[in-house]
Amino acid sequence: MKTSPLKLRNLFLFLLSLVFYGWGEPFYIVLLLISTVVDYINGYFVYKYRDQKKIAKRFVLFSIVFNLGLLGFFKYYDFIISSLNGIGFELLQPLGLALPIGISFYTFQTMSYPIDIYRGQAEAQKSMVSFGAYVAMFPQLIAGPIVRYRDIAEQLVKRDETMDKFTQGIQRFMIGLSKKVLLANNIGLVFETIKSASSSQMSILTMWLGIIAYGFQIYFDFSGYSDMAIGLGKMFGFELLENFNYPYISKSITEFWRRWHISLGSWFRDYVYIPLGGNRCSQLVNMRNILVVWLLTGLWHGASWNFILWGLYFGILLMIEKLFLLRRLQKAPAIVQHTYTIILVLISWVIFAFEDLGVLKESFRILFGFANVPFINDYFIYLIRNNFVLLIVLIISATPLFKMIYQKYIEGKKLEWITPILILGGLILCTAFIVDASYNPFLYFRF
Repeated sequence: MKTSPLKLRNLFLFLLSLVFYGWGEPFYIVLLLISTVVDYINGYFVYKYRDQKKIAKRFVLFSIVFNLGLLGFFKYYDFIISSLNGIGFELLQPLGLALPIGISFYTFQTMSYPIDIYRGQAEAQKSMVSFGAYVAMFPQLIAGPIVRYRDIAEQLVKRDETMDKFTQGIQRFMIGLSKKVLLANNIGLVFETIKSASSSQMSILTMWLGIIAYGFQIYFDFSGYSDMAIGLGKMFGFELLENFNYPYISKSITEFWRRWHISLGSWFRDYVYIPLGGNRCSQLVNMRNILVVWLLTGLWHGASWNFILWGLYFGILLMIEKLFLLRRLQKAPAIVQHTYTIILVLISWVIFAFEDLGVLKESFRILFGFANVPFINDYFIYLIRNNFVLLIVLIISATPLFKMIYQKYIEGKKLEWITPILILGGLILCTAFIVDASYNPFLYFRF
């Protein structure tokens, strides 16, 4: 497979990525380019003064302040001002600025570059074009996974595009597209239907079904996009790290967060948790570190009080597991561990889904039987009948079962001719659903 020189490939990828980003956010291309140039220069000086740690550290600190300032202004300014106005400090007014798509992802990526150089885990990139290709790489730019510079540095200067890798990329892309279009969108409609239901249609089981639907939607939406990004990366010769590993089969909240949004968890671990002291400190300080990381994780997801509560919710659960619960939980039957984890994760999706705290409170009242609604009603039965097959497919797809069947009976066997048929069939189905559907949100675009 003939390819153009690497410099031209990186230039083409950079320009193509800018066109892709500018299609939805033409004005904010400038912001992306400024972030790229600033951290490229920071990385250069950190590397230049790598033997003079005090000077190098200043450039690292400048990068951190610049990136967090950029993210803070565009993502959190209106939230902070509105919150202050709400308690009587009406000094300024919200600006109503549109949130730049993917800013939470690319600011974390560019910020990792000078930090990795300072730690001696990466060398400075000589070509600004190659660095720009890393930052703006369109497969993962707007919704992750978060790609750290040190994980992709060698691939920017040496990578192979082969027909085999390109084929693998198409296959992985179609898996992600099918997750998104066939599973996430369809179960998302169920959640939206329940969310907008009248009080006369509501029951306890209807609300639980809605939250289960949302849990499936957000998983297949985000993991589907990650699969598409990994697949597109393969087509260009890049090997991006996995971002999901069947989180709904977890037996604890600790395990869940080792399997869910892996790139974000590892980023906070390496750049926040460990620098704070990690677990190599007193128990009290370790608990503080966990709480700080999860407060920041909640804030990263959105400028709203529900995301702060969501982060603190998981922080408290992880603290409890670390202190005593995890050891006891591991002695319980597997079904108990799974049930415990799924229920607590579903509760977390209630907090995540409703930014309006009044709606959030009412949702919890319904879920736990404190509202004046029946346990079960005809509307719930109607929804179950119409979506029973979809729910079964979702449950199975959230486990490694389909993957295991494929690897055992199709991959590398005489039945491998089925693979292109599955890919073509998936493409036809996805295209039909995209053309016909009016509901096609990407939940993580807003982050």
